[in-house]
Amino acid sequence: MDYFKRLQTLLAIEQEGDKQAWLQTALSTTVAQRRNTGLAWYPIAIRNTELNRAEYLSVEVERTTHTDVVHQLRPGMPAMLFSNHDPKNDFIEGTIVWVNGNRLRLQLRTEELPDWADDGKLGIDLQFDDNSYDEMHTALRTAATLHEQPKEGRLIRVLTGNAQPEALDDAPHYTSNTLNESQQTAVNKMLQARDVAVVHGPPGTGKTTTIVQGIKEMVARGSSRILVTAPSNAAVDLLCERLSAEGLNVLRVGNPARVSERLMALKLDSRIAEHNTIREIKRLKKQAAEFRDMAHKYKRQFGRAEREQRKAIFAEAHKIMKDVGRMEQYITDDILAHTQVVAATLVGAAHYTVRHLQYDAVVIDEAGQAIEPACWIPILKAPKVILAGDHCQLPPTIKSDEAARGGLSTTLMEKCTQLHPQWVSMLQVQYRMHQAIMGYSSRMFYNNALQAHHSVAGHTLPAANAPLVFIDTAGCGFEEREDDKSISNPEEAVLLYRHLVATLAELKPHLPVGQYPSVAVIAPYRQQLQVLQEQLIHMPDLQPWLPHIAVNTIDSFQGQERDIVYISMTRSNSDNIIGFLSDIRRMNVAMTRARKKLVVIGDSATLSVHPFYDGFITQVQEQGGWQSAWEVGWE
Repeated sequence: MDYFKRLQTLLAIEQEGDKQAWLQTALSTTVAQRRNTGLAWYPIAIRNTELNRAEYLSVEVERTTHTDVVHQLRPGMPAMLFSNHDPKNDFIEGTIVWVNGNRLRLQLRTEELPDWADDGKLGIDLQFDDNSYDEMHTALRTAATLHEQPKEGRLIRVLTGNAQPEALDDAPHYTSNTLNESQQTAVNKMLQARDVAVVHGPPGTGKTTTIVQGIKEMVARGSSRILVTAPSNAAVDLLCERLSAEGLNVLRVGNPARVSERLMALKLDSRIAEHNTIREIKRLKKQAAEFRDMAHKYKRQFGRAEREQRKAIFAEAHKIMKDVGRMEQYITDDILAHTQVVAATLVGAAHYTVRHLQYDAVVIDEAGQAIEPACWIPILKAPKVILAGDHCQLPPTIKSDEAARGGLSTTLMEKCTQLHPQWVSMLQVQYRMHQAIMGYSSRMFYNNALQAHHSVAGHTLPAANAPLVFIDTAGCGFEEREDDKSISNPEEAVLLYRHLVATLAELKPHLPVGQYPSVAVIAPYRQQLQVLQEQLIHMPDLQPWLPHIAVNTIDSFQGQERDIVYISMTRSNSDNIIGFLSDIRRMNVAMTRARKKLVVIGDSATLSVHPFYDGFITQVQEQGGWQSAWEVGWE
């Protein structure tokens, strides 16, 4: 089918662009540089080895220095164990199984460690992740094949616009004392849909609460097993915690981003560890390890008799591990039989432990941030899909401009919203923002349909002025600076902190002892973020507030909220260029993080070339929140 051929072509372009960028970085850097950018652990020490049921060796390693460097090594990603004596030849490929602090376990594609592993100078190097792309390509090929089949292809035809969605005939109406009217409508559409329903959740409207209640009700009405997915581990973790708290039997597949006791208890290996046959499995694994250790004694300089003996010992270890595998599979099948909700990332839905399963329904959260090919991995496992998210906030991350222009940046949620508007429910009551902060976002993105709940509509900080402020730096000479392909504006950063100091000083006498508001300082540019982080350290008046101030990018604050939010717009130039600030969906995220006070600092002369910012500045002026930088003490 042409629909899926086009998606495969775009995905191949994205894969190649992603891979070339990765290779350029990997080939042009030293191991120390890769370590400092989070792509490698070096040096490391091997702490433990274990032969798994597939007869491959897994090694547990620990990084012994530079333990404070933030890294990108994550479970499920391909990596290699290497020796820095000869890294081009001395390496073994594998997959990261888990990461915990400064330790990780790597599943290797070998039965035993090579001789060079004893010679020190070992490291772990992250490799390009082809696996995720392979799973997406497989899903697209399968969808194209199933499209024409009367039963299996129905949902595919609905999602591609070749069939109309239908309602179930016997879905009783759902009511709730805890959900508002628009949330109840969304749950009802989740229950009534035969094929697809979309839950559109603008900022602060309780999307997670709504879909959790919808899933709970689907299970109560007879759904035997539901697959819950999202593109990020953090979103999957949140749903797991909330669903488990509602009393559902949840199985978390993959490795959670949050290492909490509750989440770890939901993982398959934790469930297996609680099973009544685990003692026998441990005994057999120990026995297999002992046989393997015996075989390794014949590692160097042995004759034919020793070789035969070594072979026999390895065969016995393999036989034991096969028995272990059968026992673990029995336990896994038993656990899955009693599971009501399986939770995983989009690609994690193809994990070997659950890839064979079929479900009554699939729920995809953060669908507004998920590239479409990844969504087809879980969709093919059920006759019904619920898409939840907000396509008016952060878009998917696309590495290739060519793929983005070709349509890969358009999500399945956006397509379904246009194709089947009758099955879209937008949540309309938000519980986060003062109504003045909410107003412009509601007008520009949500057709003025958002309402501020009475509990937040008028809430402000003690002694605070207007909840919505724009500080205009036009005419102040705050020219942006370009450095290493990023933009900064140091004068704007200084002004931001001066204003924040004044705001907090005004606020402090009215706060109970020990109580501090939470503050976010947001910058859209990496270089400006670095300037803000450096300046914050040297602001003596802000030192007592540091634990309550977070400085980060827009993307990092997605899904979060703070009492006070400052946004440094950064751009200020005579050519009126605003760059990627023209992606107003990102600015929608930034502006809607604030609960009680939002302060935006920027150059109106530069920003007003875009209708979105021109309208925002006008609205702030009409509400009395516009101030010149000169008015707030800039000299």
